[in-house]
Amino acid sequence: MNAPSRAPSTESPTLSAPGPLADDAISQLASLTAQRDRELLDVSLAQGVLELLGAVSVGVYRLVGAETDAKHWLCSGLARRGQLTVSDPVWADMDALPAQERFPLRLEALEIRAAVQSVLPASPTVLKEGRYTCVMPLLAEIGMPGVLEVRSELALTPESLRPIQTLLRVFANFQSLLESSQRDALTGLLNRQTFDTTFLKASMPVVPAGGPGGLPADPERRQGAATGYWLGVIDIDHFKRVNDGYGHLIGDEVLVLVARIMRQTFRHSDRLYRFGGEEFVVLLRGGTEADALGAFERFRLLVEGYAFPQVGRVTVSVGFTEVQLQDTPNAAFSRADQAVYQAKHQGRNRVVGFEALVRAGLIGNGHPHVGDVELF
Repeated sequence: MNAPSRAPSTESPTLSAPGPLADDAISQLASLTAQRDRELLDVSLAQGVLELLGAVSVGVYRLVGAETDAKHWLCSGLARRGQLTVSDPVWADMDALPAQERFPLRLEALEIRAAVQSVLPASPTVLKEGRYTCVMPLLAEIGMPGVLEVRSELALTPESLRPIQTLLRVFANFQSLLESSQRDALTGLLNRQTFDTTFLKASMPVVPAGGPGGLPADPERRQGAATGYWLGVIDIDHFKRVNDGYGHLIGDEVLVLVARIMRQTFRHSDRLYRFGGEEFVVLLRGGTEADALGAFERFRLLVEGYAFPQVGRVTVSVGFTEVQLQDTPNAAFSRADQAVYQAKHQGRNRVVGFEALVRAGLIGNGHPHVGDVELF
């Protein structure tokens, strides 16, 4: 690939904005800000910019991965001329995603916080897919960093880029507002209001890459063997004693630190929620019952081994269940909640699976029984 340039050569054919771009950009802004589904917002952005520029394709790519892990690119929206807009599944396995170093132009755009453009030598394949690549950073205070990548037959002019960059600034502001509305103010985890929608998406089958409606198959991508979904409910043991003994400020600090341990323990594709008070929820994708047990047990041990300021030792009780076909959020949560009750009844600071309790004949499929166990 030729070295990227900040602006197209004056000798290169250029792509100017088709039609009254300012009016079209305002129309796209109206469509974007009407969107309330965070995961569809990037899809709408890709579709809108494709229509504005008349390019070959427009993709939105997000860098995903824990702070201490290698990052990978998740395609959160890819619009192509004459085709349906698609995206990677939000539950894609990290190993199935391209590593960040495979796309240096994207990394450069993020680093310099400006648009970069490159050109490939002409060939039938390149001309069909777009000879010019222009990458613009998506910068937001909240959410995953990402880029907008435009492929076109002609170089983009500064005049055609200016309305798009204005659109991206408004997009970043709206994205931050939307993220804030869907997250718990104290911990930064997803809030309870977003749970039902995400649960229903998580229980839908994933279309393999290269399948109907999916992205083109990538030889460096592979599908994970894990297909199950698991719902875990986490409750901090004796949290009322923390608030009563140390005050609510220290109690809030415990909640924030537990949330931090959750983010460090679970994968980027797992959905982490705070349901209020000392109750947290995890939507876990992939693996067997033993794998889910191992993931929750690892989290429990990390919490138990953490030295919480002033409080010292804090433990959690965890109950989990497998998400069934045609399951509902309330039914799955009820099963996991019964397992939490049993974990507390058995002495707290443990992980209990609902299905294991049923097999052992220790619990049925009814509602949990509230006895004399101090749950909180």
